Amino acid sequence: MNTIVRAQTEPAPLRKVLICKSVLLQYSETFILEQLHSYAHWDPILVGLRRLEAGLPLERAQVLLLYGSKPTLVHNIIRKGLGEVGLSPPGFFKRLREVGASLVHTHFATEAVTFWPVVRRLGCPLVVTLHGSDINIYRESWERGEHGFGNRRYPERLLSLSRSAKVYFVAVSNAIKRRAMEYGIAPERVMVRHTGIDLERFHFSGVPVIARRRRILFVGRFVEKKGGEYLLRAFARLRKAVPDAELTMVGDGPLLKKFQQLVGELHIPVRFPGALSATEVKREIDEARVLCLPSVTAANGDAEGFGMVLLEAQACGVPVVTSARGGAEEGVIDGKTGFAFAERDVDTLAERLTRVLSDDDLALSMAEEAQKFVRHRFDIRRCTRSLEQLYDDIAGVTQ
Repeated sequence: MNTIVRAQTEPAPLRKVLICKSVLLQYSETFILEQLHSYAHWDPILVGLRRLEAGLPLERAQVLLLYGSKPTLVHNIIRKGLGEVGLSPPGFFKRLREVGASLVHTHFATEAVTFWPVVRRLGCPLVVTLHGSDINIYRESWERGEHGFGNRRYPERLLSLSRSAKVYFVAVSNAIKRRAMEYGIAPERVMVRHTGIDLERFHFSGVPVIARRRRILFVGRFVEKKGGEYLLRAFARLRKAVPDAELTMVGDGPLLKKFQQLVGELHIPVRFPGALSATEVKREIDEARVLCLPSVTAANGDAEGFGMVLLEAQACGVPVVTSARGGAEEGVIDGKTGFAFAERDVDTLAERLTRVLSDDDLALSMAEEAQKFVRHRFDIRRCTRSLEQLYDDIAGVTQ
């Protein structure tokens, strides 16, 4: 009897996607790295012009640096000059073409404008994730040179590349999609895809919020759009009802001295531990009773795209109170996993925080519902699979 030997079929190689970011990578951009590590059906390669010396560890990622070392002033002038006329620097195109990628993805539209000359030559589809400042800041602010002389034409270039049939946009919230449409990007080119969070890293510590000190936690940069001033003023008011309430403000930024001065004027005890690592932020979340993100729309239009810390806190069983433009709509179930309130409404903010700090039954119920909410809606693996399905659709249509 003859034996039939069947050939072993090797699995098809994963399609490659270039994840482009000029500088790799700031600690505030952990979400980019976590999303990259959650890919299952595409092979991501992180591409940058240079690596940040004190940035995120990239040992687990495939990394391609387009400059062997930190680019000099001359390199930057040449790159920006070529970008002005729609050309890519010598060597970039060859190195990226050799990778054989099927698609390019940039985080932030500002990066899309930077990489567009070489992406256009590659002929690959381009996916652009819109996060917040890249689409919320008013066009006039860019055009006046408030964000650098070389960025004055950013709005014009963004709208120009948005008209390409091979460019697609991902908005991190419905609020961001609405803003992109207001900016002039065609609605059919913008898809909402939540980034999600790593539930293996952000999970309940085992200590119920009602067993913790009455501590409010803020995590974010000390800049106008984060709304730190309004939290300080609300904290001063609520301490009359909750005299043992505490406030920890994690972060750093240009408004730190202003906040410290305001703390003195209001005679309130506030802890400023500075900017912390992801591990240290998790520790702070595990010691908090409620997290507050009192974001506002800044004078130049900048606003919170979503507010990932809202999801991180809820995944850990911590209720949230927020006015973040995207997060207040999609990142919390108002009255169930936390509270949403209107920007700059200090009275309502103080009242909502007082309720979570004072009502043990409410705080415990919100903590439990918050964990369910994030597990069901924002598991990074599920969110990334939805993004990869978008890649599949785009690559199938354009290649």
